Amino acid sequence: MNYLIVTNNPAVTASKANMVFVEGSAAETLIKVRDLVHEGYELISHPLAASLRMLFSPFRSVILGKKLAKVDDVSAVIIEDSISKYQRHMEFRKPDSAHDEDYKMMDLILLEAALDESPKLW
Repeated sequence: MNYLIVTNNPAVTASKANMVFVEGSAAETLIKVRDLVHEGYELISHPLAASLRMLFSPFRSVILGKKLAKVDDVSAVIIEDSISKYQRHMEFRKPDSAHDEDYKMMDLILLEAALDESPKLW
C-alpha cells in the first residue's frame, strides 16, 4: 500500500489500515493533512468534497501518497487553498451533525471509490 488515509470518520477506522485518525472536526482533519503535506506527503485525493452539500459534512477523509524527500509544491498549494475555502464557507454555516450516520456512510463510500480507482492512476 502506497497511501495514507487521514480521517475523522469512525466508520473508516473500522475498515481501513494505513490511517491517521483525527479526534476532531473536518477543519482539524484538513489541518492535519496540511501538516503531513508539509512533512513531504503528496495529495492523492482532493481535500474538499465535490459537492457543496458534502462540504458541510462533519466527516472528512483524504488520501495521501508516499512521503517524498521534499514538499510537493502543488499539494501544498491545494491544501492551503482548501483550508481557506473551507473556512470561508463555514463562516456562514455550521457542520450538519443532524445526519451524522449518513455523512459517515457517504464519506466511506467516496473514500472506497477513490481507493478502488487510484491504484490504476498512481
